[in-house]
Amino acid sequence: MKLDLAAVEETAKHLYIQALKILPPDIKDGFKRLDATETDPTAKSILATMIKNIDVAEDTTNLLCQDTGIPIYNILIGRGVEVDGHALKQAIRKGCERATTEHPLRSSVVHPITRVNEQTSCGIKVPVITIDFSDKDEFFEMEMIPKGSGSENGSFLKMCIPAEGVAGIKTFVVDKVMEVGGRVCPPTIVGVGVGGTSDLCTKLAKKAGARPLGSVCDDPEGAKLEKELSAAVNMLGIGPQGLGGDSTAFAVHVETAATHITMNPVAVNIMCHSARRARATFTPKGVEIGF
Repeated sequence: MKLDLAAVEETAKHLYIQALKILPPDIKDGFKRLDATETDPTAKSILATMIKNIDVAEDTTNLLCQDTGIPIYNILIGRGVEVDGHALKQAIRKGCERATTEHPLRSSVVHPITRVNEQTSCGIKVPVITIDFSDKDEFFEMEMIPKGSGSENGSFLKMCIPAEGVAGIKTFVVDKVMEVGGRVCPPTIVGVGVGGTSDLCTKLAKKAGARPLGSVCDDPEGAKLEKELSAAVNMLGIGPQGLGGDSTAFAVHVETAATHITMNPVAVNIMCHSARRARATFTPKGVEIGF
């Protein structure tokens, strides 16, 4: 399958706009579950406002949030796909830029030192593009995540030592959720990476935070940790927007990797209640847009 780069560019544009306006069904269902179990009146009122905001944004094709985020494109390439890697990245960047200038959208991307905004949502090494590979035949997938700064500022890494054990992992995660409180716009998805190297661990945490609600870590030990941390985080009483209640997080998601015998990295990356993402799948039959 030869990848049509014009279609890639157009899809990169479309996904950015869609992600900013329509929440995935699993997140909408997550709100319903939290609303059904929330016992605090103020928290229920805030959840109701959030749910209304989701409906209004979708009905009027407006943005869910003013923060258009750092654009992230996660690419998965299957077998038998013919594509020029450099041209692929350029097509994604062009689509991201066109979404910003043609919609138009507010550009939230600036130079880290000068703070100059090019008004394109692009800059040095942005959009962030990650590429991985799949064993599926004639398959190409593009996931778009507009990562807002409120939740991205809730990112942490600790190089634990093995002696700290699972208790050390739990303590670090819970402490960081308490530290950020309402600043990350809860209810959240708390992404946790465990193991690997420092850079792999933070990547795992981001991957975990972007997983659909209801998904489970492939590693049985990671899946067990997810359940335990989800229960612990929702006992903190932080609640929606940090104003108290039962609904601090939709879930805690964990991803794991093997690590060195003398270390055990742990990373946290949080998704706010507007957990935005969109996805497109390319096959010989065409392009399918979804979440």
